Amino acid sequence: MRGQNIFSKWVFEKKMNEHEKINYVEFPAKDLAATKIFFAAVFGWSFADYGPDYTAFSDEGINGGFVKSDQTVSTSTGSALIVFYSKDLEQTQAKIKTAGGSIIKAIFSFPGGRRFHFGDPNSNEYAVWSDVEG
Repeated sequence: MRGQNIFSKWVFEKKMNEHEKINYVEFPAKDLAATKIFFAAVFGWSFADYGPDYTAFSDEGINGGFVKSDQTVSTSTGSALIVFYSKDLEQTQAKIKTAGGSIIKAIFSFPGGRRFHFGDPNSNEYAVWSDVEG
């Protein structure tokens, strides 16, 4: 209950409540410490912990968090795909590999740009796209 009050205060202070808009996303994470290290190294994220089983991020295009869980998200199981944008697709891909992420789908072209899919340390799937030719 106490954690909920802290979280509610955080939600209010961040002014993330806009009527009928997507404003928060949550992901499962087997290893919260590895998750925080990975996203900090690749994307420069910072986190606020809410107990031992939850960590939140904000101001990253959308606010969200990671909850301790053995589940994973993947398009192969019907999950929605979170897609990041990059001005330098190859550089972002290299940062992901260096930080311990995996490449699920190599860079490919599609109408409007190029993208690749990657896995974080928990095996959650994401993608990165760019409209800049490599």
